[in-house]
Parts: sequence; structure tokens; C-alpha cells
Amino acid sequence: MKALITIICIGIIGHSPVPAQSLRYPVALPYTALSAYNHVQSDPFSFTSNQAALAGVKQPMIGVFGERRFMLDATGAYRLAAVMPTHQGGFGLQLDYAGFSNFSESRIGLAYGRSLGSAVDLGIQFNYYGYRIPVYGNASACYVEGGAIFHASERWEAGIHVYNPIGGKLGKAPDEKLASEFSAGLGYEISPDLFAGIEVVKEEDRYLYLVSGIQYRFADSFFVRAGLVSDTGSLFAGVGAGWNKLRVDLSASYHPVLGFSPGILFVVTF
Repeated sequence: MKALITIICIGIIGHSPVPAQSLRYPVALPYTALSAYNHVQSDPFSFTSNQAALAGVKQPMIGVFGERRFMLDATGAYRLAAVMPTHQGGFGLQLDYAGFSNFSESRIGLAYGRSLGSAVDLGIQFNYYGYRIPVYGNASACYVEGGAIFHASERWEAGIHVYNPIGGKLGKAPDEKLASEFSAGLGYEISPDLFAGIEVVKEEDRYLYLVSGIQYRFADSFFVRAGLVSDTGSLFAGVGAGWNKLRVDLSASYHPVLGFSPGILFVVTF
């Protein structure tokens, strides 16, 4: 029964028809990527939404995020992100894993971003993706993604991101590939402590949808986030607190049909 429930959940979340299929990201993925268009309240997960955010990295950081998707161990999703600034730009490492013993998928990505001046930042990432089904076999693919961020003013930032525009062919099947995705985002710093952002996303074989969110920081070390994903009507929210070089977040998302997905996040700044 547990395996049947897992297969149903995977089918619902990854409902894009063949030939294109998506990596099973955390349901609260927008929670970890909300700060891509916010240079004031950025973190190591910012570049996972737009690699150009690496141009604004000021300190080495590493973050780990885990989510118990729909309260099931078999559908857990996990992400690690690490960033390193240099004089030539910022570098990032991304590791993703989702699934359980009978079906799992993983990704490793290496990213680089740099500034082209005061108005534009660019970034690119190379990924290796694979899935494993012990009974049926394995498949893998290499692909690229990248983005640009435009600094319209001290408070406004806009950007575009392209995910797997070409390629991403999986295994030996001639018609199976990873989905392509195109997005455009906008961020507005209402005040030094209050940020709002919105992103328009178009994934291959799916309708266009919106991701919106807001973040408020108070008492220097505490903040709250909340947002909405329009295509599923999913809500996400969380609270975070920092002590010296450590930050801990507790997050949760809610799917109208499948229910809650709690998560926890750790960030260390060096």
C-alpha cells in the first residue's frame, strides 16, 4: 500500500506527459528560491532559482533543506546548496535527492555567476541528473540552465531563467527527456526589512503559472516568509532565526488535495 501511495503521489506531482518529465522538487521549492531577486536578504539557495544571483555572493555559505512531502517518508525531498565568492565571480554547488529505495532521482549541478557591470548579472549551471528504479533500470542525462538578473534600481530587480532549453535526453528511449522551463521574475524591496517577489513560469507540456511570495525580517535575527503557487493552489510559509553564523528555518507547504509537507532548513555562513 505504501508503494502504491508513493507511485500515485509521484504521478500527481510529475503529471507532465511523456516525453517530458520533471525532477520531483520539494513542494516548498519557492520557499528556498524566494530570495533570487533580493540582494539584501539572499542565501545559498538563491542561485538554485537563478544562477545570476551568484554574482552578488559576499561570503561562503552552505545550506541543507529537507522536506517530508505529504507526510510520507517515501516521498521525501532534499537539497544541499553551497556558494563561494571569488574575485572572478561566484561559484555554486547544488545537490538534489528525492524518492525512496524503489524509486529515486538525484541531481548534481555546478554553477557560476558574475556581474557585467552595475546593471546586469549573468549565470550558468551544468547538471547531471539520474533516476533509479531497481526493477526496471536506470537512466541519466546532462543538461544546462542559466539566467540573468537586471538591477533596475536600488529597490527593483528583474530576471529571466532558462532550464534545459535543449537536450536532456534520458537513457535509450528516443522520446523521453527532461522538461524544459522558462521563467521571468521580479523583486521589490519595499523596505530594508520587507521584500516581495513574483515569478511567471512556463514548463514544457504544462500551463503557465505564477509563484508569489513575501518576506519580512524583524529584530535582525528573525524573519517570516509566505507565498502561493497558482497552478496547484499550494501555499507555503516558514519562520527563520539566526545565531552568529547559523540559521535555522522551519517551513511548511499545503497542497489542497495531498495535504501538508513540513520541512527544515539549515544555513551556515563562514
